[in-house]
Amino acid sequence: MGIVNIGLWVAGIALVVVGYARGREPFRRYRALKEQDANVARYEAWRGGLRDSGTTGASVAMAVLRRQARDGAIIAGVGVVLLIAGFAVP
Repeated sequence: MGIVNIGLWVAGIALVVVGYARGREPFRRYRALKEQDANVARYEAWRGGLRDSGTTGASVAMAVLRRQARDGAIIAGVGVVLLIAGFAVP
C-alpha cells in the first residue's frame, strides 16, 4: 500500500461523507414536498376542481431541493470513484 492509495481512500471517504451530508436533508424535504403536492392534487381531484398547471412556489422549491440533492449525490459519487481508484492504483 502506497501513500497514494491511502490518500485516495481518505479523500474518497471524505467526499462520500460530505456528499451524503449535503444531499440527505434536501432529499428528505423534497420527498415531503412531493408527497404534500400529491395530497393536494388528490384533494383537488376529489373536489372536482381543476389544478392550475403553472409554476408554483412549491414546484420551484422542489426543483431547488432536487438540484441540491443531486449535487450531494454527485459529490458522493466522485468519492466512490476515488475509493475504487485507491484500490486500482498499484
